[in-house]
Amino acid sequence: MSGFCHLHVHTEYSLLDGAARIGALLDHCKQLGMDSLAITDHGAMYGVVDFYQQAKKRGIHPIIGCEVYVAARSLEEKSGPSGPEYAHLVLLAKNQEGYINLMQLVTQGFLKGFYYKPRIDYDLLEQHSNGLICL
Repeated sequence: MSGFCHLHVHTEYSLLDGAARIGALLDHCKQLGMDSLAITDHGAMYGVVDFYQQAKKRGIHPIIGCEVYVAARSLEEKSGPSGPEYAHLVLLAKNQEGYINLMQLVTQGFLKGFYYKPRIDYDLLEQHSNGLICL
């Protein structure tokens, strides 16, 4: 399976959505001959340090990401939606600047945008888009 890379993977840190334990997931990827893997848990980056360290030990290139929730209008608006409540957007860090921006987005999603889930909006994404790949 050389040359193939999953870019949208949820682990045990995606509440009610992911069941894969990071170590077992990476072991299976190593068995399959995969040389890279992304982590894109829902709305949070709790597992990225463990994922990064364990992937490096196994010789797998870790790709750090997150599946963020995007508010329909403004992240500061806390009323019921008039359209879709939120959208999902997969963001991957392509370099150190992207990693820092991704951490900033996720943090602001919890601090300023939390309404049932940690949300960002497109204005915040525009401010912190450098170094990110959007799927």
